[in-house]
Amino acid sequence: MNVDEHLHWEEEIKQELTYLEGISQKRRLVTTKYAERPWLIINGCKMLNLASNNYLGLSGDQRLVYAAAAAAHTYGAGATASRLIVGNHPLYSEVESVLINWKKDESALVVNSGYTANIGVISALMRRDDVVFSDKLNHASIVDGVILSRAKHQRYRHNDLNHLEALLKKASPHKRKLIVTDTVFSMDGDMADLEGLVLLKERYNAILMVDEAHASGIYGESGQGYTHHVKLQDKIDIKMGTFSKALGSFGAYITGEKWLIDYLTNRMRALIYSTALPPAVLGAAKAAVEIVQEDEACRTVLKKNAAYFRKLLTDFGFHICGSQSQIVPVLIGRNEDTIRFAQRLQEEGIAAIPIRPPTVPENEARIRFTVTAEHSKEDLDWAVKTTAHVGKEMGVIA
Repeated sequence: MNVDEHLHWEEEIKQELTYLEGISQKRRLVTTKYAERPWLIINGCKMLNLASNNYLGLSGDQRLVYAAAAAAHTYGAGATASRLIVGNHPLYSEVESVLINWKKDESALVVNSGYTANIGVISALMRRDDVVFSDKLNHASIVDGVILSRAKHQRYRHNDLNHLEALLKKASPHKRKLIVTDTVFSMDGDMADLEGLVLLKERYNAILMVDEAHASGIYGESGQGYTHHVKLQDKIDIKMGTFSKALGSFGAYITGEKWLIDYLTNRMRALIYSTALPPAVLGAAKAAVEIVQEDEACRTVLKKNAAYFRKLLTDFGFHICGSQSQIVPVLIGRNEDTIRFAQRLQEEGIAAIPIRPPTVPENEARIRFTVTAEHSKEDLDWAVKTTAHVGKEMGVIA
């Protein structure tokens, strides 16, 4: 590459950064302390933490901390290799056994992250010219998995099963078909219609995969997820979830029939070519699954807090995008207004994150609040009062 060519691509990249700055879509990393707590510190300022996915407060739970430390002390700091070489240390089988008993499934596979799980499963199962039907509000990792698979990507309107069925009718009966959805949507906080999706899956001979990242640990009799909450776990072919949100640790899991897990072990490139998780991570994950099964009270507090917070915001006139969960967005609209709203909240002492395109559609930028079981009623009252003050100041509510 000559000097002129180097300057050309460098200038193009700098211009793209300038463009992102101009449309208020340039992101920056911000150092945060105590994010595992209800109150955190950003840039030296103490703020109410309404941005964390630590829904049950387990990230700071000393039982997880001790389990992680014990695992590191016993097995070392790193896995040293991928699972298929020598990285499959004993804790993997222990965590997968706990998962099988918890989820009441035939088999389980632990992988490095929710992103790894989604791109890995979809790209392993689907082939060129197969068809993936994906809710328009699904996580980016699902979209990227479809791209990697080279399958045809059919995106149906959010929770619109009539649109999904119209797309399924057009698909060749000879092609492999996968329907994939979040169960709790990460940006709107609403739920998928799993009963309707199961009916369509059976009617059109499709595979059904669900992403339980924001439902694991919260819904179901023992926190198994939303599929168990609606008692459809035996009708869904592939269940994915994460340890990194309500379960307070890191990593992800896939559960299903034994043949499926065997196939993924042999064909899932994201598993085969990734170094295994450190022992400390698996020690904490195992402890989290064991704890959450017994802690119904914590799940009850979370749901009560979330319902209370949603009602207060709605009563003030905020648009919360149909949220039914602990994820409570407040729709603002334009990127620059949303960033300013988030800045004003931080100035008032609330950490809440502005979500902008491409994560959400154009002109649907929002503040994404997340409620946890560790928030007090006083925390939530103050947060809503402060948010309403900013909302009136900026003309978002009357």
